[in-house]
Amino acid sequence: MKMIRAIVRPEKSEVISEKLAEAGIVSMTKMHVFGRGKTKGLQIGDIHYDEFPKVMLMMVVEDQETDKTVEIILETGKTGNIGDGKVFVSNVEAAYTVRTGQAGL
Repeated sequence: MKMIRAIVRPEKSEVISEKLAEAGIVSMTKMHVFGRGKTKGLQIGDIHYDEFPKVMLMMVVEDQETDKTVEIILETGKTGNIGDGKVFVSNVEAAYTVRTGQAGL
């Protein structure tokens, strides 16, 4: 299993969620977050903006679903401008359902 964390533009989060659902990736957690990337903010006149609103999408998928999931996020979330976001993929050793104690997705 893999955990995918995608930090994307807020205006792209809904369309990404919809595309993932169409592809069968239905379990996801969505959080509104703030952050900055390589640019370390933006200077407009005397005002320095160092954090921007983003949405973090988190999901755990089976290994064979990883590439498809990342591809959907990258294609759907891309505007071609600085600040489109990042996708992180990490291993998941185990997952359990709280209600039943059942292991796995």
